[in-house]
Amino acid sequence: MSHEVDVFSEVPETEQRWLARALKNETVGGLLLMASALFALVWANSAWSDSYEAIVNFKFGPEALNLNLTLNVWAADLLLAIFFFVIGCELKHEFVLGTLSNPRIAAVPIGAALGGMVTAAAIFLAFNFGTPAQAAWGLPISTDVAFALAVLAIAGHRLPIELRSFLLTIAVVNDLGAILVIAIFYGHGFYAMWFGLAVALLLLFALLQNRKVTSIFIFLPLAIVIWYAMFRSGIHATIAGVAMGLLMRVRKTQAEQVSPCDKAEVTLRPLSAGFAVPVFAFLAAGVNVLGTTLGEALSDPLTVGVLCGLIIGQPIGVTLGAFLVSRFTKGTLNPDLSWWDVVVVGSLASIGFTVALLIAEVSFIADPAILMTSKFAIIFTNLVAIIVSVLAISIRSMAIGRYKTQ
Repeated sequence: MSHEVDVFSEVPETEQRWLARALKNETVGGLLLMASALFALVWANSAWSDSYEAIVNFKFGPEALNLNLTLNVWAADLLLAIFFFVIGCELKHEFVLGTLSNPRIAAVPIGAALGGMVTAAAIFLAFNFGTPAQAAWGLPISTDVAFALAVLAIAGHRLPIELRSFLLTIAVVNDLGAILVIAIFYGHGFYAMWFGLAVALLLLFALLQNRKVTSIFIFLPLAIVIWYAMFRSGIHATIAGVAMGLLMRVRKTQAEQVSPCDKAEVTLRPLSAGFAVPVFAFLAAGVNVLGTTLGEALSDPLTVGVLCGLIIGQPIGVTLGAFLVSRFTKGTLNPDLSWWDVVVVGSLASIGFTVALLIAEVSFIADPAILMTSKFAIIFTNLVAIIVSVLAISIRSMAIGRYKTQ
């Protein structure tokens, strides 16, 4: 009996509506993300750069609760918690109902994602090991699905939905890996009492989900307290968002038209993609490069590590990881697709922006000079990654076109 699995088989009809909605919202969010980052970059390098810095560093919030924070920190800790909650919901949906619910099929995108992450981090460390910048080895490990899908919307709208689904799955797994990296390696101190409170409240959150409680008047205050407890614990507050997303109930009852998980994702994804992420990008991407020598910035080992990690490491790691796992599990490609399609997805996986900026913020919060260099590296690398991805998509399209005319 054959045990082969069609790795890039047709997306089940029951999943196509959920996938189409996710892809559409992420694509729009990616375009807004691009616009926000570009606006911040122009403003930060204009005659009004002081006003941009004043906005980024404006503080507000109750000091008694240790919440007198700058706008930049509010965006990184609170707004991105919404973004990570949506990622948590995506993961829960994928684990229970989607591609990741079948372990043998899930192994391929997971292997591809891990291959890309490990290869990218290893290349970065090869250039930065033993330097102060080595703490930022997490910079090239994450794929920005909104950015990547925006590039697809512009240059690769004819790519099959199966590959778009594969890209979304890789990005979600990458985000999970980045979340774990942030939680384990980029905390600022650890306060067991606050962490214990956060865990206890998350258990209550899970219990209420299992008991089919759906009231927003219960979950919203609970979510705020969980976020605050995680914030005070020293672990990055965005972890609270993904934890709550993963605890959402994804199977609906007979009385429900949609599950709480899908309902929350539908409600919050536009807020995440259309507001939270673009605002964070605007506040984080404003790098003043006017006083920087371009040659020095480009030759800095941190920049070279991020550039090579993403542009070289991610495509090679994704393709090699997918190939090895598919061979190991006897998986097969859809006859209409080729391994060049996987290379295209690997090139799109090299587009990493939002989580990379977050890791830069938490890595070098006490070192403004390295923080500025890391942000420059991220922005420059993403420009190169977009160009490389468009070229890969174009070559793929021309090759398919020639094949069909023969």
